[in-house]
Amino acid sequence: MADETRRQRGPNDATPADGHDPYTDWDDFDLPSYVGRTSFQKLPELTDASALRARRPDVAIVGAPLDDAVSHRPGARFGPRAIRAATYHAGSPNSLQLGIEPFEWLDVVDAGDAPVVPANLERGHEVIRRKVLEVAQAGAIPIVLGGDHSITFPSASAVAEAVAPKRLGMVHFDAHADAANSTWGVLRSHGTPMRRLIESGAIDGRNFVQVGLRGYWPPPATLDWMREHGLRSHFMTEIEERGAEAVVADALAEALDGPELIYLSVDIDVIDPGMAPGTGTPEPGGMLTRELLRAIRQVVASVSLAGMDVVEVAPAYDVSEVTAAAAHRCVMEAISAMAAKRRDAGGRPRPSGRTRDG
Repeated sequence: MADETRRQRGPNDATPADGHDPYTDWDDFDLPSYVGRTSFQKLPELTDASALRARRPDVAIVGAPLDDAVSHRPGARFGPRAIRAATYHAGSPNSLQLGIEPFEWLDVVDAGDAPVVPANLERGHEVIRRKVLEVAQAGAIPIVLGGDHSITFPSASAVAEAVAPKRLGMVHFDAHADAANSTWGVLRSHGTPMRRLIESGAIDGRNFVQVGLRGYWPPPATLDWMREHGLRSHFMTEIEERGAEAVVADALAEALDGPELIYLSVDIDVIDPGMAPGTGTPEPGGMLTRELLRAIRQVVASVSLAGMDVVEVAPAYDVSEVTAAAAHRCVMEAISAMAAKRRDAGGRPRPSGRTRDG
């Protein structure tokens, strides 16, 4: 939080002789979250590809405001804006979970949104792919804010292209497998991105690990296809029986079996809708928010992360912004885990200090 020990003078107080102006004590980065710029955590906005390449940040936030591929409730196009706004922190936050101020260790920027327009799914996916590819080719790890889950196809495809010939795997937290062949004949829906990734060759099926599946979909034929292509899936029934800690440990071991780099995809509906109601296809009986956040820290600390997305936040169905807050924390936990990993490997804090500089 901003330094609250400084005494704020009233409008009739005189300016001290040393010239210090109490009304300019804090810049935009340190002001309350609801004041000033609207980038993620008020981080610098760097939307130009050439500027990204010149700066080479460690992480870049990308918005993918598309929900034309949903099969149930729309509204996830407003997710990126809600996730960016879902914070009360000012200045450089301190992770109590990991004991680190992540923005003192990592250069993180907000690369803005892909220029999506409604009712043009093919174009939307292509501009998302290009935007994520620009970020990845600039050397930054893209963290993509969805948008419905169909955006994972262009986003992960772009990351796979950028890191080739290294092999990319995926750790996927979701209530749904999203490996259908089509949704009412539509090949690029939010129920099909994992199949499209496998069929395209961007990621091999045996390098997919899924956690949190439950409910009444997909049908047996889709589950058969998943097994035939080597996907490794952990259902909520397994978490209920063995506990999240044991299941996530197994998922991590599987994620490290083959791929050199990992893309992390988090559908917010993996959380029980009692804790995260603001989503398009809520499925009762999910993970606790704290279980998911711990799992993200564990995954990011253990793998070489090449990209990430957090999807399916639909603010219109949210209650007191708790779903957007959970999604925001998914991003912060990942960034903090990356920072802690750098620190623990003997790295040093950023010479210029806070990410706001520059």
